Amino acid sequence: MSEAYVVDKNLGQKLEVAEGDLPTKNADGEPIVELTDEQKYLFDTRGWLLVPGLLADVEVAQMKDYALRVQNDPESLPEHERSHVAGPLQKLTDHPVVVGFLNEFLAFPHLSSPECYGFRMEGSGLRNPAATPERQGVFGPHNGSGLFRFAYDSHHYQSIPGKSFSGLTRVVWELAPVKMYQGGTLLATGSHKAAYAAPESIQDPHSAVWDTYECPAGSVLFFTEALAHSTCPWTNEENERVGIFNLYNSVGSRWSPWQPPEQLIDQMPAMRQTLFRETHCANNVPGFQYGGQNHKDRKPV
Repeated sequence: MSEAYVVDKNLGQKLEVAEGDLPTKNADGEPIVELTDEQKYLFDTRGWLLVPGLLADVEVAQMKDYALRVQNDPESLPEHERSHVAGPLQKLTDHPVVVGFLNEFLAFPHLSSPECYGFRMEGSGLRNPAATPERQGVFGPHNGSGLFRFAYDSHHYQSIPGKSFSGLTRVVWELAPVKMYQGGTLLATGSHKAAYAAPESIQDPHSAVWDTYECPAGSVLFFTEALAHSTCPWTNEENERVGIFNLYNSVGSRWSPWQPPEQLIDQMPAMRQTLFRETHCANNVPGFQYGGQNHKDRKPV
């Protein structure tokens, strides 16, 4: 396939992505893992991609314990660390596989560099259902047809031959095993590009419209929020779900009012801090913005 012609912001010229425009290492100095051609094809055609078993058992145990502590015993932690991007969970925000994915489907090269991500983080939270009736979760399909939606709410998906852009992207870290059709997330494969309104059968969680997955603890699921999706009630009696739901957006868009504590951000590596900028500081103004303040003492981004 010939290289995609992506229109730049300068009189319609082609956007050229040069060496050094996108980071090749994350905030911890780990090499970015680029997507394979097959992974890019699968995500673009399906709207979701599962990468199983990325985390080591010891990492999973530490992250799971911390996530549940934030939820069930927050008083045991300093206030600014009561967040699902704190402690060992911080490394999930820019895991090398996550950055590789977002460099391909979300990053804007003009607002990126080896020290700065070309996308921003929109939210993070825990999903912790269990098989008991009061905790299973409720089936509720939503979104879809993102190829034809306006970009103002970020729930859109753009494609030209050789390149696609996922305006609002969900990254789910499964820190406990997921069994097929016993929990996890239901995904209406291809519905991010659907030209027809969803059929009535989409209201049935057992419909052929829906796909899902199974995976070991330490797996990661990517899906575009332009895709129709839903909670799958958790019926796995062997373990509860411990899912970290991270959300990413383009630098120039904002969907959620969520923001981590400033003290937590201040303690992060400088590169990781760029995930939480409000806007890119243009006109050669040094620094970046988060929490409503422009921190001019930081390295220009």
